[in-house]
Amino acid sequence: MNDEKKGNAIALLPLVVFMALFLGVSLIMKDFYKMPVVVALIIASTIAILQNRKVSIDAKVEQFCKGAGDSSIILMCLIFILAGAFAEVSKSMGAVDATVNLGLAVFPPSLMVAGMFVIGSFLSMSLGTSVGTIVTLAPIAVGIAEKTGLPVGFLIAAVVSGAMFGDGLSMISNSTVAATKTQDVEMVDKFKANFKIVLPAAIITLIIYAFLTLGMDVNATEAYDYELIKIIPYVAVLVIALTGLNVVLVLVGGIVLSAIIGLIYGSFDIFTVFQLSLKGIAGMEDISIISILIGGMGELTKVNGGIDFLLHTIQKRIHSEKGAEFGIGILVSLVDLCTANNTVSIIIVGSLTKNLSEKYGVDRRKAASLLDTFACFIQGCIPYGAQLLVASSLAVISPFSIMQYLYYPYLLGVASVVAILLGIPKFKTPIKGDSLSAAQTMSSSNK
Repeated sequence: MNDEKKGNAIALLPLVVFMALFLGVSLIMKDFYKMPVVVALIIASTIAILQNRKVSIDAKVEQFCKGAGDSSIILMCLIFILAGAFAEVSKSMGAVDATVNLGLAVFPPSLMVAGMFVIGSFLSMSLGTSVGTIVTLAPIAVGIAEKTGLPVGFLIAAVVSGAMFGDGLSMISNSTVAATKTQDVEMVDKFKANFKIVLPAAIITLIIYAFLTLGMDVNATEAYDYELIKIIPYVAVLVIALTGLNVVLVLVGGIVLSAIIGLIYGSFDIFTVFQLSLKGIAGMEDISIISILIGGMGELTKVNGGIDFLLHTIQKRIHSEKGAEFGIGILVSLVDLCTANNTVSIIIVGSLTKNLSEKYGVDRRKAASLLDTFACFIQGCIPYGAQLLVASSLAVISPFSIMQYLYYPYLLGVASVVAILLGIPKFKTPIKGDSLSAAQTMSSSNK
């Protein structure tokens, strides 16, 4: 029994191989997208299946499929593809342009950098993708820099910061879906918990951007036209999702609403809507396949004793609820440094995080929030992450020219640590793991 609790370090070999392949090849080739994540996962998953000779290959493949087909994984994939369809249809309808132009029309030149942070936050929260937001706003930020004389890196950093802030709070972002589904909590609960942690960082960032811009010589900018009706789908998805309605229904409703507005304004015909939906869904294929493969590999790692080994190792250094929370933050941060993907890192350590939550009484909503905030903190800082690579490529500047102005990700890391130290947020009704829930259910049924 004691050996079972200590687990088996060899069971972690597939994860080590995955990290070595993805990170090692990327460093050697100096290209963090040279080794596809899916290919690295297939190789690692094959190793997981070949481990533990006491069990037949057929049995291990079946166990792999059980993990890959877990209800939370399948629901996650369903949300991914619906989010992709919604983002594509909304963008083609003109929602993105309308949102951006509204923001540019509202903010005066002296507050343009702070304005870009706000626009990026709202757009990312609505689209559910930080990279998509950066791709949309970076060219506009470059244009504004040329017209106002502001440093390009300064404006791009505001876009990246806003994109990371909005992505962390979005109801349809990959990281939110991964964090909530791996910890078995409602998205609206995670939103409330996250909001209390990240808001101070966002406010301080906004003040810094506004203060720094006031000291610069900023020229006037042109006027921008927008149509408020085209922003309705984003507002509707955000507001309705906050009511706690099933996210699948929220996304389907968002797609239909965007399609109706687009048809009325002649942005596309009904058949184009179908093609746009397919394009958006196709864009989510990689993350869906990654989720499925990680689910299968994670199940085999758990069955073979890898999770027990990690728990045993971590438990030597963790003796309290706060210690467990720091452990969760450190784990997801290290994995994100290796994978350069906050969603993938959350999925990888999700199962271990849930185990730590159950053992040390960490509220599952807090665990989901910490997974998201620490992963977003690292993802927003690393120069080889998708966000900074895309931003620097579009702006034709070095990622390090942007990093000096990335105040939000740095403050997010500080806010996450402070949240653990001060016990923020505090919950009136705790949710501390399946074991507690089961006990409460049994108690209620006995009564």
